[in-house]
Amino acid sequence: MIAANLPALIPLTYLVTALLIPLAGAWRPSLAPGMVLAGASAGTALALAGLVRVAVAGPLSYEMGGWPPPVGIEFVLDGLSAFMVAVVAVVGLAALVHGGRTTAAEIPGRVVPFMSASMIFLTGLTGMVLTGDLFNLYVFLEISSLAAYALLAVGSRQAPLSTFRYLVMGTAGASFYLFGLAFLYLETGTLNMADMGRLLPLAEDFSPVMVGLAFTGVGMALKMALFPLHGWLPDAYTDASSAATSLVAPLGTKVAAYVLLRLFFYVLEPEYARGLPLLAAVGYLGAAGVVWGSVMAILQPELKRMLAYSSVSQVGYIAAGIGLASPLGFIGAVLHILNHAFMKACLFLVAGNLRAQRGHSDIPWFDRSLGRAMPWSMAAFALAALSMIGIPPTAGFFSKWYLALGALEQANWLLLAALVASSLLNAVYFFRVLERMYLVPASEGAAAAPAPIEEGEVPVSMLVPTVALAGGLLVLGLGNAWLVTHLIRPMLPAGL
Repeated sequence: MIAANLPALIPLTYLVTALLIPLAGAWRPSLAPGMVLAGASAGTALALAGLVRVAVAGPLSYEMGGWPPPVGIEFVLDGLSAFMVAVVAVVGLAALVHGGRTTAAEIPGRVVPFMSASMIFLTGLTGMVLTGDLFNLYVFLEISSLAAYALLAVGSRQAPLSTFRYLVMGTAGASFYLFGLAFLYLETGTLNMADMGRLLPLAEDFSPVMVGLAFTGVGMALKMALFPLHGWLPDAYTDASSAATSLVAPLGTKVAAYVLLRLFFYVLEPEYARGLPLLAAVGYLGAAGVVWGSVMAILQPELKRMLAYSSVSQVGYIAAGIGLASPLGFIGAVLHILNHAFMKACLFLVAGNLRAQRGHSDIPWFDRSLGRAMPWSMAAFALAALSMIGIPPTAGFFSKWYLALGALEQANWLLLAALVASSLLNAVYFFRVLERMYLVPASEGAAAAPAPIEEGEVPVSMLVPTVALAGGLLVLGLGNAWLVTHLIRPMLPAGL
């Protein structure tokens, strides 16, 4: 009974929790963090059960209200959506466990609305992934975006302005998607993904289809912060609270990348998608973003801002894999979605740990006292940094490996050069931070840093998710062959 309803139960669990939190919070605000953990844990359990269900018994479809598609709304749990939902649920749970303390410290008095917005954000993301209907994808996109605006707007004094820029760009992205969808609907008369995939090759005039695909592609490129449409991201991530950044940064852009994968390789025939200039443009812009984001990250003196620019680079890896339009490119892109969600969540949690204990995350004020006072947090940072650079056997190496193989297979030397250059640039800015954390003695500049808020390591509730994500990078790296063989290869679309 539960298994048959899993595609609808997963987002519904987050939505019900979001609605209950304000009711319980009005009576006793201290209940909110516990309710968030209960809701996120239940959502994670359902998501993992769905992943196992799909791996064992194949895809699962759920018809809302018993109305069959294309008239009714369909939720689909197939290999790709089950994988993505599991990534969103697991990383979201880790971020929310960590955020219980940082939220109370950084934004006191707003814990209840923050927790409710967090659940709405996860409702939107899981709904985007699970829906089999392109218009409902837009609805869930707006739900997740509105929740993200609310989460990111609460932080430093600059956070509202940074979020306003994000809102303007995000609204433009959603509008582009909707315009594109209108063109595709006018040409096919359906919004169901499977039905549209069947009807698109029969379209009499391909010009409106091209325009529709271009609009939807640009809209999602804005949402995933693909270079050069990434301008909203660095300020929004830097100025937000630690809890908001560690929840939104690892997940928001990845789900937008998922939409591109779904659109190009499942709604469209892969053979048809290969001939689209738009797909090639996504790949080249991804390669440019890989280098540009890394160069900009080197120039940043603040850790969260450095990580924000690093995200622009890492999104470029995923886009480059999509642009390759080959099995190796697809595997590299999907594997990097998983790896980067873990890596970036871990790094932003460490940034939150530093702000909680030291009151800042300014790199020039780091010295080797950090490695002694916060050994577990710094070890987690070191492991995630090595993974970002691509040092085996950490997870980041293997997704880059598949992308490099895909570039070699197609003799795409530009992408291959971008991958190599970016890894070297990653080493520059991450080893700069590691050097200060472990080797640099307290200097005059470091002595001018604010006095620590708390001495020693962060509390267990913050340390456990940080270390668990770091350890997960080793597990994912060592188990990458199993992941590719049993989860990612079976989800390869027919014809790719």
